[in-house]
Amino acid sequence: MTPKYKRILLKLSGETLGGEQGSGFDYDTIRSLAESVIAVHNLNVEVGIVIGGGNIFRGAKSTDGNIGRVAGDHMGMLATVINSICLQEMLEQRGVLTRVLSAIELNAIAEPYIKRRADRHLEKKRVVIFAAGTGNPYFTTDTAAVLRASEVGAEIVIKATKTNGVYDKDPLTHSDAVRYVKLNYDEVLNKNLQVMDATAIAFCRDNKLPIMVLDYRESETILKAVCGESVGTLIK
Repeated sequence: MTPKYKRILLKLSGETLGGEQGSGFDYDTIRSLAESVIAVHNLNVEVGIVIGGGNIFRGAKSTDGNIGRVAGDHMGMLATVINSICLQEMLEQRGVLTRVLSAIELNAIAEPYIKRRADRHLEKKRVVIFAAGTGNPYFTTDTAAVLRASEVGAEIVIKATKTNGVYDKDPLTHSDAVRYVKLNYDEVLNKNLQVMDATAIAFCRDNKLPIMVLDYRESETILKAVCGESVGTLIK
């Protein structure tokens, strides 16, 4: 297979690491995700990854008024660090050099995020996992993903989910839901399709950064997307 892209950013939700339950850690699922990353890496593609923290703690929604938004978001950032270290371990057990770069300083367990350092790791064919979101409250990991993708010059953001693309309505509750093959950014915003938060979509539009939404559970779907095959939904 021949890759279409030289450098990509893979966005994973925290719930992805939790498998079907969506919480905690499903190590079989995480191993499968690691194998998908390795298959892409073996094509000499430079891979960056951003992982959410929703399988552990979702800052914006998990506090029920008990914790302020800023503190909750900081807790969510730390959850993404835990997930990043978990995926790093799975990749390195399989011989793939990996670096976790954190937006908040955690020098004992991760390197600080510095763009030039990230570029150097990617050039050396190390998988780079960007942890702790943007380092700021009120911003989602979707926004962190598109920001890091733009900073390091990724050619596409691949959002791996549990649905095989973007639908006009929830396919889990509507049997007549229709999947879009292609969309533009304004369609996503105007139709409120909930692909990513509005800030992330607008950022991609302004920076002409395409997004591919796909089901990571389908056979070789991430690899196929990297090689330019039509899978999921392409937003550009």
